[in-house]
Amino acid sequence: MKKTLILSTLASVLLFSGCKKDYLETAPTDKVGQENIFTSTANANTAINGVYRFMFERTTVTTSNAQNKPGVGGILLALDFMGEDLGISAANWFTSTGEGNWIGHRTDNGVYTYYVYRTFYKIIGNLNFIIDNIDNVTGTPAEIARIKSEALTTRAYCYSYLVQLYGKRYDASAKPNSQLGVPLLLSSNESAKPRESVEVIYQAIIKDLEDAIALNTATRSNKSQANVDVALGLRARVALTMQDYPNAILYAKKVIDENKYPLMNQEVYVKGFNDATAMSEVMWAAMPSADQGDAFGSWFAQIAYNANTSYMRANPKRINSVLYDQISTTDVRKKMWEPKPTAANFPLPTTAFARQDYMSRKFSIKADGGTLGDVTYIRSAEMHLILAEAYAKSNQTSLAQQALFKLVQARDASATITSKTGTDLINEILTNRRVELWGEGFRFVDLKRLNQPLNRTAVPNYVSASVGNLMDVPAGDPRWEFLIPRSEMESNPNIGSQNP
Repeated sequence: MKKTLILSTLASVLLFSGCKKDYLETAPTDKVGQENIFTSTANANTAINGVYRFMFERTTVTTSNAQNKPGVGGILLALDFMGEDLGISAANWFTSTGEGNWIGHRTDNGVYTYYVYRTFYKIIGNLNFIIDNIDNVTGTPAEIARIKSEALTTRAYCYSYLVQLYGKRYDASAKPNSQLGVPLLLSSNESAKPRESVEVIYQAIIKDLEDAIALNTATRSNKSQANVDVALGLRARVALTMQDYPNAILYAKKVIDENKYPLMNQEVYVKGFNDATAMSEVMWAAMPSADQGDAFGSWFAQIAYNANTSYMRANPKRINSVLYDQISTTDVRKKMWEPKPTAANFPLPTTAFARQDYMSRKFSIKADGGTLGDVTYIRSAEMHLILAEAYAKSNQTSLAQQALFKLVQARDASATITSKTGTDLINEILTNRRVELWGEGFRFVDLKRLNQPLNRTAVPNYVSASVGNLMDVPAGDPRWEFLIPRSEMESNPNIGSQNP
């Protein structure tokens, strides 16, 4: 495993070294070496903050920094681009590296599968060092508990994506889910491990989240840090993915009932989804500092309608027109896209920007001339959608209708509670989910967990050439699984078999 992507000892060299761009720095002048990192909670805090920084920054892929690979946010954007609700007019970077055309994740030596695998395992390797050592540092019990809770929650977050992407979907009717997932490293001393089953990985995720919840640490400096509320929200998300509806209801309600993250008012909703502090419902987000202003490689450079990059000027992101047409005209979310943009209804920074039908204005840069903004990982709107879906699939129709209405009425003052039941009610909830979470990284994993096909052929404004004419993938097709990177297969003698 000399060159494995997940070797913990290699991670210690890369992540705890004093190089000018190591992954544990919070700023170029704020870093500590490995020999000092676990002597105090102050230094350990620098380590966990460095993890959050790495989650946002452009990922180095092979020998270069890939322009459309801005850390975890880039993965989320690619997952939406693999669906049918977010599209563009012509082939570009998301086609050339294989996301939209479904080639990259099925090419074992391709940039995309390597990028996803490497990004999450680098974060995990870093977190394992923190979890292994944090109980022995000098500091108050409260500070030790906080840092440990953050590390456990973030590790669970990483594994939740790895298992969904590199394993088959979780099927609650087929327990135990013995299909292969990914190697499960839970200690900095572990390396060269085989792929664990999907069931074992989900149980490890649940344990991390429940251990973090038990620590019950709510205090944090800002929303870039994962606290107990984030752990509760992720626990609800994982339960929904596992079709564990009682726990999805339990944990989503815990977040909603505490009302720490009230749904945004409509004035804030249309301001660009770029400020986690101002957006009351954001629970966890990347909040980059000024020195992280990557002109062309940041997340907002890839999706903000007014980001002055060649990627955005020529290729505005567009919504599935069929989905757009299902949004009520009195719903504030209708304003997030423009079916027929003009200079009057869709002002742009310069004449170099293209206007295209159904283009998005949901995401806007935080400051004119820049490419920065806060990247949302989880917000309370998702909790309302989880609650509604879990109630509906538990045949608790009235509660499902009420849960959906609580979200919809915040977006549409003219809305009335739905009278739909059964499959029609579930479909209405899922449609709201697609509209509400558009561009935030959910579509591919939602299609997979729901065992639904990809179908772009029914989308009139979807440009087939933008994705190499890949227009449909049946549910259950082998292409729903990412291939393990070839470098991992070659370096880890215990990895086992490749995905089909």
